[in-house]
Amino acid sequence: MLRYSNHFLAKLEDLISETDYILRYEKGNFKPGYCILNERKIIIVNKYYPVDGKINCLLEIIKIININPKDLSEKNRKLYYEQTQTEVKV
Repeated sequence: MLRYSNHFLAKLEDLISETDYILRYEKGNFKPGYCILNERKIIIVNKYYPVDGKINCLLEIIKIININPKDLSEKNRKLYYEQTQTEVKV
């Protein structure tokens, strides 16, 4: 079961920090709440989103971008597999 908390958000941010992508929170009116600049490896999430909105964005992004699980630490690899095997239900 998914827990929408700042602690879980920090775990997702840590997972993304181990990839080649840079995560930034900035204002913007992106239709899905985020923007991925693949050429520059930058992920931008709307900073005005509540915690649950940011978590949903990051979960969606994790499933979209190419992440090599071998590059992740043990704890983040486990989190990655848990999140890519489950569907987000709102």
